[in-house]
Amino acid sequence: MGLTLVTGAGCHLCEHGRETLGALGVSYREVDVLSAEAADLAAQGVPLAFLPVLADGTRVVAYGRLSQRRLRKELGL
Repeated sequence: MGLTLVTGAGCHLCEHGRETLGALGVSYREVDVLSAEAADLAAQGVPLAFLPVLADGTRVVAYGRLSQRRLRKELGL
């Protein structure tokens, strides 16, 4: 499963998301919300209004303040 974390500069929730994913040992790719890749994700229907957004390619796994508990459940950890 390839996870993508869409983040923005100066976003404190994005920093929290990185820390949460790191604490869980989850591998992910980070994409800036202003990048062409983020624009492609938005065109595919991935909502980017509430950063960070964690997507697995087919769906949004989580967004906003990421929760370890919820991510464990969503990712089967």
